[in-house]
Amino acid sequence: MPTPVLETEVLIVGAGPVGLMLAGELRLGGAETVVLERLAAPTTESRASTLHARTMELLDSRGLLDALGTPPDEPRGHFGGVPLDLRLPSPWPGQWKVPQTRTEALLREWALGLGADLRRGHELRAARFADDHVEAVAAGPGGRALRVRARFAVGCDGEHSTLRRLVGAPFPGREASRELLRADVAGIDVPNRRFQRLDRGLAIAARRADGVTRIMVHEFQAGARRRTAEPEFAELAEVWKRVTGETVDHGTPVWVNSFGDANRQLANYRHGRVLFAGDAAHQQMPIGGQALNLGLQDAVNLGWKLAAEVSGRASAGLLDTYHAERHPVGRRVLADIRAQAHLLLGGPEVEPLRTLLAELIDERPEARAHLAGMISGLDIRYGADTAPGDPLLGARLPYTELQGVHGGMTTRELLRTSGRGLLLDLAGDAALRTAVRPWADRVVTVTARPAPDGPLGAARAVLVRPDGHIAWAGATDGPENALGDWFGKLAPARRPL
Repeated sequence: MPTPVLETEVLIVGAGPVGLMLAGELRLGGAETVVLERLAAPTTESRASTLHARTMELLDSRGLLDALGTPPDEPRGHFGGVPLDLRLPSPWPGQWKVPQTRTEALLREWALGLGADLRRGHELRAARFADDHVEAVAAGPGGRALRVRARFAVGCDGEHSTLRRLVGAPFPGREASRELLRADVAGIDVPNRRFQRLDRGLAIAARRADGVTRIMVHEFQAGARRRTAEPEFAELAEVWKRVTGETVDHGTPVWVNSFGDANRQLANYRHGRVLFAGDAAHQQMPIGGQALNLGLQDAVNLGWKLAAEVSGRASAGLLDTYHAERHPVGRRVLADIRAQAHLLLGGPEVEPLRTLLAELIDERPEARAHLAGMISGLDIRYGADTAPGDPLLGARLPYTELQGVHGGMTTRELLRTSGRGLLLDLAGDAALRTAVRPWADRVVTVTARPAPDGPLGAARAVLVRPDGHIAWAGATDGPENALGDWFGKLAPARRPL
């Protein structure tokens, strides 16, 4: 009996935070979405624990932060272990400590509430790529096969992506040469350490409110092992003792893993009808939580564009802007992380560099702001090379107070547009509102006055994409070209599967 075929518009492989973020974004745009996940239940390992300011802004724009309550905010981050104040103008300055398990649960509830179809316990085994669709085969519970036919597929299945292997996508870069061992351990009592460099290595320890301590350790001059499985706790305990002189082998490990300084990036984030996001598109050492944040921001950039494509309303080339915009961002983050890994894991030979960097951060505010903007994602400006004279174009909509909107409102509140765009009329221009009217199904129009001397400067209007970045900034010409480029055709016509 032939295996039945499940048909959808977009197939996502991987239900980690990036895959779930993308699923929610696609559903906001009206795209039918199926998510395949090989794990039968969510992982209990909370590997990443940091959300940076730009990611918090994006989650806020989707109305997701209330469910998090008030997570701890740590203004002090680091660059390669050198202390760095991460606070920049944002409603969410600094870094926010949220366990990855909590982030994943939040995004899962959101995506499922919007109608995403999540199939757990289904491992991708094979795929066929045609000009007009992708067909995947997954092994489900009990070995039952599931075939999924989709218009597009997106790999969000991590640095060892099965979909990337099936596509044969080149993944150039560097193999790991150094590694950190990491574990959450109950029943130990060691001093808290923040990137403590000792004679023999690097030690990090942080005890949580529940009594579990996260420890990480790197032994200088020790190379990365080629592992086929996670390390045993006994190995970590031995390295910890050699580096710190302390014994932790009496503790109970909650989980143990290792991560190296491998540094790779796909040559292209799009391969026909297959795209990649998160660690499937770029592999890097997860220093300072940048890997998770980079992936979540990939998903928000891609989601509304892919939803527009499958609905038939995207302009020609819109989907290709995903690679054009996110590949340079990923390349920059990977270079940043290579530099941090050198400073963090290098031996005594890197101490002069660390001293110089600390001096620059402390004595040059512009150096601190540059590094903080890069780590937080707040300085991302798409297409900056094509509009060097307009600092607003391509940047995220800055936070500012507005007047004349229901008695007063902020740009933060206006961005909660359920995945639609925003035309912010700052000059009461009736002709402008008339121009945008044909796109009213996908662009919300708001008239307001900015606060004097605010970050919007003298702009008379801004057109904001669903991901919060400015597509047009009130130039002498009208917004029609930008509306057509970013919000597409005026007669949506959903094509059959």
